[in-house]
Amino acid sequence: MKPRSKLKPLFALLIFALGLVLLNNINKQQLLDSVDVQEQLALPMEKGSVAGADVLIAEAFRNGRSNVQLGGEGKVVHLLPDDSNGSRHQRFLIELESGHTLLIAHNIDLAPRLDNLREGDLIEFYGEYEWNKKGGVIHWTHHDPKGVHPGGWLKYRGRIFR
Repeated sequence: MKPRSKLKPLFALLIFALGLVLLNNINKQQLLDSVDVQEQLALPMEKGSVAGADVLIAEAFRNGRSNVQLGGEGKVVHLLPDDSNGSRHQRFLIELESGHTLLIAHNIDLAPRLDNLREGDLIEFYGEYEWNKKGGVIHWTHHDPKGVHPGGWLKYRGRIFR
């Protein structure tokens, strides 16, 4: 009986520790959800800073960099069919003020679709840049349900999609 009695307090301590970890993760996610998107991301959201975002994207493209969190603004120049291989993605091309083009791949299994999107519409974005020879892709324009990856978003007609 003695070995069993020593295991009870250890087991109780383990359960308590797991409970604290779970509570901490829940509190962290609630905090992230409650923070205003512009404050949380500290992005180039103001009119004067868009050109600066274009420079960062051009630099990432020129240097072949990927896995870079970037934001900016662009005009929709071409709507593409949804990608339905694996997670579904709404896809469209945008052109930045600099003339650089990017593919936006927005996961519509995790975030709302941008309904009624048209060529010529302005989009603000924040997500992960992946290099390709055509200009690059912005993805992770949504929250991370696991809370590990920085959340991204799209802003369209005054509404934030994440």
